[in-house]
Amino acid sequence: MFRTRSTRRHRLGAAVLSAALAAATLAAAPTPASADEPNRGPASYVAPWGNDDANGSPNHPWATIAHAQEMVRPGDTVYLRGGTYAFTDAVDECASRTDSIDVIALTKSGTAQRPIRYAAAEGETPVLDFAGILDDCRVKGINVSADHVVLERLEVTGVRQGNNLNNESWGVWVAGNDNVFDRLNVHHIMGAGIFIQDGAGNLVRNSDSHDNYDPYSKTGAGQNADGFGSHTDTPSTRPNVFSGDRAWNNADDGFDFINSSSPASVRNSWAWHNGYVYGTDVPAASGNGNGFKLGGFGGVYDPNGQTFAIDHSVAFDNRVRGFDANYHTVPNVISNNTAFDNGTNYDMTSTAPDGTRYGLGILRNNVSFGTGGLRNMTGTDSQANSWDLGLQLTAADFLSVSQEGWDAPRKPNGDLPDLPNLRPAPGSALIDRGVDLGFRYRGSAPDLGAFEFDGRPHGE
Repeated sequence: MFRTRSTRRHRLGAAVLSAALAAATLAAAPTPASADEPNRGPASYVAPWGNDDANGSPNHPWATIAHAQEMVRPGDTVYLRGGTYAFTDAVDECASRTDSIDVIALTKSGTAQRPIRYAAAEGETPVLDFAGILDDCRVKGINVSADHVVLERLEVTGVRQGNNLNNESWGVWVAGNDNVFDRLNVHHIMGAGIFIQDGAGNLVRNSDSHDNYDPYSKTGAGQNADGFGSHTDTPSTRPNVFSGDRAWNNADDGFDFINSSSPASVRNSWAWHNGYVYGTDVPAASGNGNGFKLGGFGGVYDPNGQTFAIDHSVAFDNRVRGFDANYHTVPNVISNNTAFDNGTNYDMTSTAPDGTRYGLGILRNNVSFGTGGLRNMTGTDSQANSWDLGLQLTAADFLSVSQEGWDAPRKPNGDLPDLPNLRPAPGSALIDRGVDLGFRYRGSAPDLGAFEFDGRPHGE
């Protein structure tokens, strides 16, 4: 029987939990700027073989996104024809070797009802290749400082570091609000793939960020190449949302929310094989090696910490930690996740005002399986998790415990592929053992972990 909400409610206790769950609910709500926005304006086209003196039609496309931005208005869509866009010049020049430059600068905003879209032409694959940018400073492949902009179905690759006087460069840098990044494939960046430096209400959905490595960072090779990051400078109560995303083979972390002045929410996302440099038979250890780094301020106390919420997500074979509180100073909400064979599956270390370390977090319906286990759980609000219930899980509780196949092609609409991996098997000890948190579920109660017994991810 399919049940959208149990008639029996489970009271979760402290006042801080109510506030945290409210933040999670807000994060789950749709953002004003939607990639499915129906009120679209005229369409124009760009192609690697185009000409900015053309009319921007499908057969007479423009050559550059910069020219397209000059021409568009809120509600317009710019379609990128297939092929490789090989960039050799940035918008600006390095003022110094420690400067940063933009290659594509999206500065023109749409509106909440009429965003400006930059999307792949139907059935085509545009590849934005920044490897030809050889300037001697830091590089932002795409800098989105505008609001209400949508980037959709684009591949971004090849952003380089200019020297070893700085830390990372960036594939997609975000400083605007209410933008949507939908079905992006960002990879082989010398730094972070998608990096939100400022802004709130941004949505990163159904996107992949992988195989990023920063060999020339001044703090050490591999120390700053995350898959996804949200590190906002301006305080806000509106979260940046990550939904249906995958991060793998990144030298540092899969998802990193350190030093963020606004909240972030993650749901239905996967992180694996982070904290290594790939490309050899034996991957080299590198970076921090976390699947999901949920905040923190460099290990010191900050009274302005925001709540991070993560649900129905998977972390496995991350070198150091699967889910890491990273000394965060307020309790994060961690619900219906699965951690498997990480260095540590869940580490809830927090920092008190006097610098004391202790456990902090609100954990429900989570699974810890295989090697890794738990660290610094004393002090957390932990209920109805596999460890609280004393479950002795084995491979027989899952349809598969394979670490292969997680990078399989997405569904045509961009959703994650349907895999048997880490889903409950018939008769599993995970089935109907959770508490109702307001997500959809089947049966008499929610199952533990990221997936329901019928194979469908929760929370959709």
